[in-house]
Amino acid sequence: MQISSRFTLAVHILDCIDIFKDEYKVTSDFLASSTNVNPVIVRRILGQLKAAGLVEVARGSGGASIPKPLSDITFLDIYKAVECVGNGELFHFHNNPNIQCPVGRNIHFVLDDKLMKVQNAMEKELASITLESVQKDTERYIAQET
Repeated sequence: MQISSRFTLAVHILDCIDIFKDEYKVTSDFLASSTNVNPVIVRRILGQLKAAGLVEVARGSGGASIPKPLSDITFLDIYKAVECVGNGELFHFHNNPNIQCPVGRNIHFVLDDKLMKVQNAMEKELASITLESVQKDTERYIAQET
């Protein structure tokens, strides 16, 4: 199983917004050119990031901005903004295990705690990485190119 590309696209989008904020009007078309994905997908992700309070988007072609310090935005914040659905569980359990089967009727007892430990570990790690560290690394790599 893989997490969808929405998470990495969201990080890429946020990084672009910050890196280019003083040079360009950072629009969905601009971001689409950097991410190499359709502007509609970029707008959808921007909408999710906006709903989570991670970006502000000016109407029309006003561009996007980040309304708080990058050190206050973690990978967990971004993940929750674009990946989580429903109750935020990482693992979606199949709906109707067969209760007539000894494995089926016990699978939740067997897996629920284990899956919660995995989710908690992942969330702890995501919470430890900030957008500020991404921005600093991006600037360092860009500087090495010149």
